[in-house]
Amino acid sequence: MTHRTIRVLMADDQHLVRGALATLLALESDIEVVAEVGRGDDVVEAARRTAADVAVLDIEMPGLDGLAAAAALRREVPDCRVLIVTTFGRAGYLRRAMEAGVSGFLVKDAPVERLVDAVRRVAAGQRVVDPELAAATLAAGANPLTAREQEVLAAARGGATIADIAGRLFLSEGTVRNYLSAAIAKTGARNRIEALRVAEENGWL
Repeated sequence: MTHRTIRVLMADDQHLVRGALATLLALESDIEVVAEVGRGDDVVEAARRTAADVAVLDIEMPGLDGLAAAAALRREVPDCRVLIVTTFGRAGYLRRAMEAGVSGFLVKDAPVERLVDAVRRVAAGQRVVDPELAAATLAAGANPLTAREQEVLAAARGGATIADIAGRLFLSEGTVRNYLSAAIAKTGARNRIEALRVAEENGWL
């Protein structure tokens, strides 16, 4: 009985990492790397063009991040399953990945055998999650920030002023202050910079 080759799309903006992972996967007789891209907004087109079975995505990429690319794949190329392989093992990322319809989530320091096994299992319709990250996610609980609080806090990156944020998001300065105050309280921070750091560390943004 012959096994069908698993067609894999690799997406990672770090060329060396992407190339190394692709080379390791291509050593397996039942896996073929059919595309490599460095931007999240190239993922859907590449998956469609190559009829990829599994997309292995990093989270932090230009264009679209891996979670947004995963959600786009689910909508537009539903037959292509997604495996997130990221440096950032943050509990909030795993929760958001599952909401985006991701089938697997591994951190990059996992052994290569685990990656190969994850690709095969995801291709077979199973779900694969890094066990330590799954435990951390359960312990961390849900993202306490509303969508609007996340948006306002993200707009505060780079030291943007209240006026800057208000102008960018078409809100009044008072409304921006209210959202920032709520975000600071919910993250247990002392100011918006600390709130932003806490939210990023937890993968809530």
